[in-house]
Amino acid sequence: MLIDYENVDVYQEDNCVLKDVNFHVDEGEFIYIIGKVGSGKSSLLKTMYCELDLYSKENEKAEVLGRDLLEIKRKDIPALRKEMGIIFQDFQLLHDRTVKKNLQFVLQATGWKDKKEIQQRIQDVLDEVGMLDKIDRMPHELSGGEQQRIAIARAILNKPKVIIADEPTGNLDPETATNIIKLLKDVTTTGTSVVMTTHNIPMLDKFQGIVYRCKDGMISDVTKEYNHLDLTEDGEEDNN
Repeated sequence: MLIDYENVDVYQEDNCVLKDVNFHVDEGEFIYIIGKVGSGKSSLLKTMYCELDLYSKENEKAEVLGRDLLEIKRKDIPALRKEMGIIFQDFQLLHDRTVKKNLQFVLQATGWKDKKEIQQRIQDVLDEVGMLDKIDRMPHELSGGEQQRIAIARAILNKPKVIIADEPTGNLDPETATNIIKLLKDVTTTGTSVVMTTHNIPMLDKFQGIVYRCKDGMISDVTKEYNHLDLTEDGEEDNN
């Protein structure tokens, strides 16, 4: 089990946004988290890489990649994050350096030393996301979809056990969004799990996975429900 939450409460400051969360991720799973804005989706993701703290209560369990998040020390959080790939909606690329140097920075920061191995790994991941020809470009020279591909390349550099993605297609056109989700779905064939929040309901039918919904302060597994819904109708309902 890569992520194992039992009876977890998620807080934003003093406000409990999700109560009694039961959420589990196994190797190679593709998981969507859906729900309206403010329903707690992003807050839940932030607890997984310790941007939001969890507070212990009776019968609560919160483990990510073998670490107990209820007991984890600040000094141990960087090591946890090194085993993850995190994709932000706003990409968070370093705009003062090329694509190559963005990726090189991550590898060097996570302990890679050999220049040839670094170069080869960068070329491999850029080839994987179809962006090898952009290796010497600056982020501002890339489209939104291209920047998101670079963000995904950065996330898979260290062959993470799990990728956490917060609305990875939120600012992209439909065709580019489809390509990004396909890319993430393909990553799971290597054994890496993907956990992503999304408002793109039709994508759940095109690229099926496990579906959790955040609603009214609770999270529930609605996979079966979403495999049989009229997507247009549900999309309208979800976006109200």
